[in-house]
Amino acid sequence: MIKAVIFDMDGLLINSEPFWQESEAKVFNSLGLDVNKKMFEQFMGKRIDEVVEGMYKMTPWNHVSKEKVAEDIVENVIRLVLEQGECLAGVTKTLKDLKKASFKIGLASSSRMKIISAVLDKLQLREYFEVIHSAEFEKYGKPHPQVFISTADMLGIHPSECVVFEDSLNGVISALAAGMKCIAVPEKNAFNRNKFIISNKVLDSLNDFEIVQFTNL
Repeated sequence: MIKAVIFDMDGLLINSEPFWQESEAKVFNSLGLDVNKKMFEQFMGKRIDEVVEGMYKMTPWNHVSKEKVAEDIVENVIRLVLEQGECLAGVTKTLKDLKKASFKIGLASSSRMKIISAVLDKLQLREYFEVIHSAEFEKYGKPHPQVFISTADMLGIHPSECVVFEDSLNGVISALAAGMKCIAVPEKNAFNRNKFIISNKVLDSLNDFEIVQFTNL
């Protein structure tokens, strides 16, 4: 029986993936690195420190620390969130329906907590979440399951009684590895969209979600 629902944030609650792509391209290009769409999708759902480390391993740079690179990207993302951030379709209705039905609701994001705070305040969604957790406080980020396991623990619910909403393949892998059900809401033109069949259900949008779907997971 499902008792708790855990949401990812980037690309699910807010269309922030373009903000990440723009910010990463800007900072990495300033270091003389070339970035492309396949790289963005490879790192989608991962923590920014892991993205920077991955880029550094592929194309090392000099004179600027990895920590400074990550911080520059984060600050640019926050600026774009505050300037342009909007809820994705179906988000508010889904959260209202789940809250009305007395499900416990958590947020488990790879983003740093200061980005999470900027998003929740910009979109006015903070009131819906009993637990807000960032993978920056875990030893490993997604696709490792710990961020979801910790969020379930903070909610006081066993992982087997949780369902996760995710838009990234790394996030889906993380949720399933945590022993949770997972509903995927991938980007419509994601190059790896066919791989989302590993999730328990795939939706085109949160507009397509109804609570009764939990009974068929």
